Amino acid sequence: MALRAQLLALRDDVRAIFRNDPAARSLAEVLLYPGLHAITLHRFAHALWLRRVPFLPRLISQLGRFTTGIEIHPGATIGHGFFIDHGMGVVIGETAEIGNWVTLYQGVTLGGTGKQRGKRHPTLEDHVTVGVGAIVLGAITLGEGAKIGGGAVVVKDVPPHSTAVGVPARIVITRDPATGAERRVESLPDPEGQMLRGLRLKVLELEERLTDVEVANNQHHMEHHLSFDALPDQLWASLGDNSARDEEYMLGAGI
Repeated sequence: MALRAQLLALRDDVRAIFRNDPAARSLAEVLLYPGLHAITLHRFAHALWLRRVPFLPRLISQLGRFTTGIEIHPGATIGHGFFIDHGMGVVIGETAEIGNWVTLYQGVTLGGTGKQRGKRHPTLEDHVTVGVGAIVLGAITLGEGAKIGGGAVVVKDVPPHSTAVGVPARIVITRDPATGAERRVESLPDPEGQMLRGLRLKVLELEERLTDVEVANNQHHMEHHLSFDALPDQLWASLGDNSARDEEYMLGAGI
């Protein structure tokens, strides 16, 4: 029964590749996909992990990492129809739970936060898509049909049938699963953006005040130098006046 389940899962994994990758033209090509190699090795390692076989599951996991560039902990639970496109740099943690027909692109990390034991990695429900380089951290849940944009950092739950983008990720689109109609979320709370705008205004204010101080300082400096430069002329003029008075005095005194 277990072998049959593994074969059915492998069949759906191949179907997922044909469904999601237009470059897949033949079964021979699909059998070369590193994502397929990685998930096949993982299913074998996971079966041994559940039977508490020591060492061997981790050895298989490391062999898969070495040959495919995809690291999947043998403890991770992954449903059928799983597709990793290209796959280089994908990391899936021990307590991650992945539903059916999930797609991950290269560079995706399903990681944990902290060193606590127990459930510490994400749960991805059915039909979730995670874009290139996205990072999903902690024991959070990506709801059914959720989509994560490339490069996003997700640290909170994402509702079903919605799209999250950004750092940290925010919901930008929700979809009606019945009709497929999309609705954009226009008024997004953006505390980080507000903080950055506030910092920018403060910097502009400080620059303006600094400019005023520099102008006043330069003006004071110029006035000081002008008064100092004018001192010799004033001194000579004063001495000239004194000499004229002395000469008049001497002439008046008959000296």
